[in-house]
Amino acid sequence: MIAPRIMVVEDEEPLGVLLRYNLESEGYQVEVVTRGDEAEIRLQENVPDLLVLDWMVPAISGIELCRRLRVRPETERLPIIMLTARGEESDRVRGLSTGADDYLVKPFSTPEFMARVKALLRRAKPEVLSSVLKVGDIVLDRESHRVYRKKSEIRLGPTEFRLLEFMMRHPGRVFSRSQLLDNVWGETIYIDERTVDVHVGRLRKAVNNGRMPDVIRTIRGAGYAIRED
Repeated sequence: MIAPRIMVVEDEEPLGVLLRYNLESEGYQVEVVTRGDEAEIRLQENVPDLLVLDWMVPAISGIELCRRLRVRPETERLPIIMLTARGEESDRVRGLSTGADDYLVKPFSTPEFMARVKALLRRAKPEVLSSVLKVGDIVLDRESHRVYRKKSEIRLGPTEFRLLEFMMRHPGRVFSRSQLLDNVWGETIYIDERTVDVHVGRLRKAVNNGRMPDVIRTIRGAGYAIRED
């Protein structure tokens, strides 16, 4: 099962380390960024499943970054938890009206933070936590590592399974080869982008089985997507 990806934008190093440790202990993939401008660049490259955003980060404030993210189609529905030392009601209203889905005032307890993360993912992106994914006539069971199409089981290798799982979490969305490498193979592993084409070809052959309609779209110059219908 591909772990949900969470970006933490926090310039207080001890808090960033604490949040990373606790999130990774629960199985999440975590990236910590300390500046708002750096976070904006990374979010243009790769959109996580959830964003933890401090209000007062340098360069671009969290509140301004949140506003910018909400006007971009790729991030307009990105789940965002805002962290801040501002506890006044007017500040909470401003943070939520700017686009934050949840709001935590420092200092906060780690158990409450973790509970808020899980609750927001369950509410905003249930497919991230669900054990069974379904897109069209394809069903993928994350716990048993089995895939079915029209009730017939499809045999996949571990890489093709992870690739299909990731694409089924985002039906209709086009991913470049580099984005698929980062999300399926991991950012710390160097693999030639042409490897993606090989595994997509194997996945396409397995799920289509020579007779079924092709569910994987190839968008020339852009990447790959799985059909929603």
